[in-house]
Amino acid sequence: MNAIPFDFSDIGLNSALIRDYLEDDARLAEFHNGLPTQANLEAQAARKVEDYSEKHRSVLVEVLQEQYSSMTSHPAVQENIDKLADQNTVTLCTGHQLSLMTGPLYFIYKILTVLKLAEELNAHSGPATYVPVFWMASEDHDFEEIASFQYAGKKFQWNSKSAGAVGQKELTDLLPVLDLWEKQLPQSPFSNTIHKWLEESYRSATTLSEATFRLVHALFQDYGLLIINADNPRLKALFVPQMQTELLQGNCATAVNEQSQKIKSNYNKSYKPQVNPRPINLFYLSSNYRQRILPLEEGYGLEGNSKTYTEDEILALLDNSPERFSPNVLMRPLYQECILPNVAYIGGGGELAYWLQLKSYFQASKIPFPLLLLRQSALLFGKKEHVKWQKMGLELNDIFLDRNALINKKIRLISNINLDLNDLKDQLSEQFSALEPLVSQTDPSFEGALKAQRHKQLKGLEALEKRLLKAQKRKLKDHVTRLVLLHEAFFPQGKLQERTLNFMEFYEKEGPEFLRFLYQNFTPLVPRFWAVELS
Repeated sequence: MNAIPFDFSDIGLNSALIRDYLEDDARLAEFHNGLPTQANLEAQAARKVEDYSEKHRSVLVEVLQEQYSSMTSHPAVQENIDKLADQNTVTLCTGHQLSLMTGPLYFIYKILTVLKLAEELNAHSGPATYVPVFWMASEDHDFEEIASFQYAGKKFQWNSKSAGAVGQKELTDLLPVLDLWEKQLPQSPFSNTIHKWLEESYRSATTLSEATFRLVHALFQDYGLLIINADNPRLKALFVPQMQTELLQGNCATAVNEQSQKIKSNYNKSYKPQVNPRPINLFYLSSNYRQRILPLEEGYGLEGNSKTYTEDEILALLDNSPERFSPNVLMRPLYQECILPNVAYIGGGGELAYWLQLKSYFQASKIPFPLLLLRQSALLFGKKEHVKWQKMGLELNDIFLDRNALINKKIRLISNINLDLNDLKDQLSEQFSALEPLVSQTDPSFEGALKAQRHKQLKGLEALEKRLLKAQKRKLKDHVTRLVLLHEAFFPQGKLQERTLNFMEFYEKEGPEFLRFLYQNFTPLVPRFWAVELS
């Protein structure tokens, strides 16, 4: 295998907001705690160690011991749980929805990034010890988003219904889908490992939370990854003060809206928030539903339910059954940072965009805001695809071009006529520039007409250029077809490969070396997109 790094700034795949964040744009400085450098991470660790409660640490360790009690673990896992009992131990966290069979590839990239970051930070002498944590989004209720995965060009769909927290969903009607998928796996030593993982996870578990916990554990226990299911009464009890404040004051919406407005004013007037807060950013969990809590003129209600609560009733319910209350996407980060001694959150561009809305909310809640680190990304391809790409006369970084731009470039490369009319456009612009003094000396009122004519003529040349290119595409349609098919292998359905393809497809061919290779090459403190040529 071979890995070739690209800077995100060179390939244009992130939003302008995230590009500016990575470049440490001064206009965004007040909305985060600095870029995740070695020095900043160490300083953040010192702040978190000082702030984090002994009670929270004790409960966290006990809950982790309980959640791992039914599984046999690699010694590295137990060592990291034991380390968390020490007041100088902090966490590095990433998280994801409970996607079937790990879902899209970036599920794996997130975890590898947090594992490698922990290794790099622990290699430096310092007072803090860093432990990698994977946060399962077990309370999410968007079942449709996690109910399918792709393998070898086929989509495997869990056709079921769920309106509650997906982590609590039972797996009985999922097993036929897994039976069908397992029949697609070829016989190989690595596919045998996948069968084993299925037996240890989905076929041995009762709920989706348990299955996901067991699968991720099987994949990454050798690296010492700790997995946490925060849908837990003891952990929720630690968050009761913040949930009570949300019910009584709605401070999440106030703080987030104010910060979003500041970003718009101080950074970019066209800025649109990644997530908009609700008046109350909590859900109520029952066995079948996750319902939004609504403020009423007197008391509280649940979306889609006639049941109402007085203030005293809902606060008593919160005290007695905190597990019934579930933070939404904007409160979940606060919950995470409340129960973990966390230093940094590792996520994708979309996640970091909504974290950038939250610093003032954390400050109002008196919980340290973590550093934000963009996960590593990778594009995977075989030697055959790379050779074909080179034979087409294209550079590797051309992979990241928009498909139409790529086709246009290829057509210009192989065409036996020059389709680039830029020289003519330059000549035309020079001629109109030469007319400007003449117009100003004779009748300045013609200046508008001159500009209009210049615009019209240039537009005419652009239209002609497009028509010539279109005609040449028809003439060279076989080349275009081959290029489209090849680009589809890199960007399925025109999307980033990491958002569509599943990790198991690559593990079946490459085995554990696939994970090790990515882990060894990833550089968490240097944001990169990797082009990886597989064996």
